[in-house]
Amino acid sequence: MITLAVDCMGGDHGPRVTLAACRQFLDSHPDARLLLVGQPEALAGFAHERASVVPASEVVGMDDPIEMALRRKKDSSMRIAIQQVKDGAAAAAVSAGNTGALMAISRYLLKTLDGIDRPAIAPQLPNAKGEATTVLDLGANVDCSAEHLLQFAVMGSALVSALNNEEAPSVGLLNIGEEQIKGSEVIKRAGELLRAAGKAGHLNFYGNVEGNDIFKGTTQVVVCDGFVGNVALKSSEGVASMISNALKQEFKRNIFTKMAAIVAYPVLTALMRRVDHRRYNGAALLGLRGLVFKSHGSADALAFEHALKRAYDAARNNLLDRVRTRISAALPLLLAAQSESGPSAP
Repeated sequence: MITLAVDCMGGDHGPRVTLAACRQFLDSHPDARLLLVGQPEALAGFAHERASVVPASEVVGMDDPIEMALRRKKDSSMRIAIQQVKDGAAAAAVSAGNTGALMAISRYLLKTLDGIDRPAIAPQLPNAKGEATTVLDLGANVDCSAEHLLQFAVMGSALVSALNNEEAPSVGLLNIGEEQIKGSEVIKRAGELLRAAGKAGHLNFYGNVEGNDIFKGTTQVVVCDGFVGNVALKSSEGVASMISNALKQEFKRNIFTKMAAIVAYPVLTALMRRVDHRRYNGAALLGLRGLVFKSHGSADALAFEHALKRAYDAARNNLLDRVRTRISAALPLLLAAQSESGPSAP
């Protein structure tokens, strides 16, 4: 039985969405158990033999400052959910709440693995090969050093290796061109570190990749800082939404386009399912001594259910142990990079 702790109060929609997703998830996962963390009165209507309520009196708002969430709201649903992981009561925690607060509380309670300065958010995006590209970081770390990007590469490789049962997934460094001479000084230095890691056998480093390579599936892992990564994520979601809405409008234009829509319906349904960002919702916070997954704050029930599925799959596949093993193997390289650059900012 795999137990997940769910922050039921987090996100834009709170229990209305999270509880519906929890019920759908439990119905399709008979070997899963959920700890529903939140205000008891808000969760009173939910009943399931494999779910139990863990009371929390406070809620971290989407606009709450990190300091408030970390220092003042010590009985928040977000914090109590992560505490379940620390105490060993749950294999993973899932929240759609405030990203900065989730990262800060997770780091405070769970701590980072040896050799890792900062955890990274690592979601998966659909690509043209019908698979998924893991991109990190996608919002947790706006300003990154080359050494941070090396750490992200090692963690992302370990994540894909665990989920796909693959020994050496390919890793690319996001840049404005494939040539080694392009990019900022941080990116150039990161390229040097990743190439050294590849030669040492810690990474299958492909080289520099561009933004379109994310969706081509050129590499299985793409490494970038959180600012660039978050822009790429939100842009891709916007394009997918625009195309979906444009198709709907065009097919409703007249009787002939409506007839064409009926004929094309099976293909369009398959296409929309393939690029539906909700089915890729749920990103691991890699680098912690416990499993925490971040859902989009605006997630609906389908999207939040997929975040639960990702947390479940990670726990079932022993993701934490595999990431720890991979990082331990690369620890001399990570520590050497840190010592060359001096103390890293927290």
